[in-house]
Amino acid sequence: MKTVSISSSDYDISSLLESALKGGNVHVIVPCGSFISNPIVLESDTTLEISEGCTLKIKDNIELFPPVLSRWEGVRQYCMKACIYASGAKNVHIIGKGTIDGNGSWWWKAALDKRKRECGSELEIEKKLSDLNKDVEKETGGYGGRYCQFLRPPFIQFNNCSNVSVLDITIENSPFWTIHPVFTNNIKISGITINNPKDSPNTDALDIDSCSNVEISGCTLNVGDDAITLKSGAGADGRDANVPTRDVRVENCIVKSAHGGAVIGSESSGGVFDVYFNNCKFIGTDRGIRIKTRRGRGGVVSNLHFSNIEIEGCLTPVAVNMFYKCNTASDWPFLQTAQTVDSGTPVIKDVYIENVRASECKCCAMFIAGLPEMKVENLCIKNCSFSVSDKDLEEIDKCEMYRGIKSTTSRGMRIINANAKLENVSVSGAEESVVYE
Repeated sequence: MKTVSISSSDYDISSLLESALKGGNVHVIVPCGSFISNPIVLESDTTLEISEGCTLKIKDNIELFPPVLSRWEGVRQYCMKACIYASGAKNVHIIGKGTIDGNGSWWWKAALDKRKRECGSELEIEKKLSDLNKDVEKETGGYGGRYCQFLRPPFIQFNNCSNVSVLDITIENSPFWTIHPVFTNNIKISGITINNPKDSPNTDALDIDSCSNVEISGCTLNVGDDAITLKSGAGADGRDANVPTRDVRVENCIVKSAHGGAVIGSESSGGVFDVYFNNCKFIGTDRGIRIKTRRGRGGVVSNLHFSNIEIEGCLTPVAVNMFYKCNTASDWPFLQTAQTVDSGTPVIKDVYIENVRASECKCCAMFIAGLPEMKVENLCIKNCSFSVSDKDLEEIDKCEMYRGIKSTTSRGMRIINANAKLENVSVSGAEESVVYE
């Protein structure tokens, strides 16, 4: 493997980077300094090193992000190419102590404007994606932009790759999801920092999507949506692909602003298995441990382990929600009567939560809601303590994004349609510790 050090007095190093990276089998070093670049493509046997003191900003010109066939919010379809993109590659590594900036503010403003106006396809890229995707835009979900085909680029995407890593770098201002490996095996993410503003839409930190053999450690994440998120496709398309996320280990991570710290779903239709979160801190997140799905998703989620987790100042530290409401107009997924069990019925079972300490909870200690036809099975909670705050409380219904379930006045542990085993679990600051419904 050859080594190439970029040397330029120019601010724009697009052509130099493209030339150095072309063909792969190279270690490219971007030096200290401030630079901009077009989106970057990484081929097999490539290491991209962002040196300490370097800030590399990706241009926000939408014409630089042509359609590629990938998966976008759980559905295989054409979408905009990622800021840093690898497809069908092996042995790809992004390393260094520097910073990569996704220049996300234009993307966020455009996305929020389109969401507010509920507009159809307007831009040329949106019309092109609409033509390519045909009926895909009718899929439920995809509130990030599918209704108008404003399918924003993730920051870093490994698509059908193997043996990849992202180490030590700082990532800021992602246009959409920040690191998105999809259909990829053997992944290591360690020592990185991700900073996206709290109000930046859909800027998840890590979306591990139909991937296996994943190690995540020592990361600090501060984002505008979920943080460490495990997915495997949405609805019929995810079940058809039938590629689970499995064998994932997460250790020694800190999550600050986020909708959820350790998150499964809601796109889990291909299944999520054999997951271990250990020794993590979630400070000021909306939720700590979060599992979300609904009727029509399908998929089995099982053998999840969460241990030695510290949670401070969240809405609710543990939420398991099979009535996740995000972006569907249908009333059927939220009916409180038992429905027919079929391939679209999600399953959550064998979830182990141990040695969790949660303080200053703003809504409630816990929210667990299974389906009447498919209860949450074998949920084991052991050696945990939950403390509800005595100030700055939020409405209880804000604890999780659910629909169809009646409101409550209890700020303790609310357990609906679930077989839960509690051992040495305490709740303080709530009139009722546990309410079963």
